[in-house]
Amino acid sequence: MKTAHDLVLAAKAQCTEVAVEHAPDALRSVEVIIDVREADEYAAGHLAGSINIPRGLLEFKLSGTPELERRDISALLYCKTGGRSALAAATMQSMGYLHVVSMAGGYDAWVTGDGAVIKASQPTFD
Repeated sequence: MKTAHDLVLAAKAQCTEVAVEHAPDALRSVEVIIDVREADEYAAGHLAGSINIPRGLLEFKLSGTPELERRDISALLYCKTGGRSALAAATMQSMGYLHVVSMAGGYDAWVTGDGAVIKASQPTFD
């Protein structure tokens, strides 16, 4: 029986990963940046220009969003540590997407490397 870790390792072997130190160049060269974390994680902080499509909804959102249906669109995916984005990248490849990369180490590695993030502003009730 396979574990989640086994599935992530298989996905990482199948997809292309970009090291976090090379991510700034990759971010400038892709058409879409997809954060596959959950909405609350995205709201707590995300990469500038990214859109949030949780991994569990990825296939449905890709199929239902005309701007994302092109199979030659270039995309960089990330999650918290790189596991979910690798699974999502492998899924996109199996759907026929040609130019998909996963950011190794994910959001945590990006923040540790002093990468800029956007955080949702919280309302004040003065």
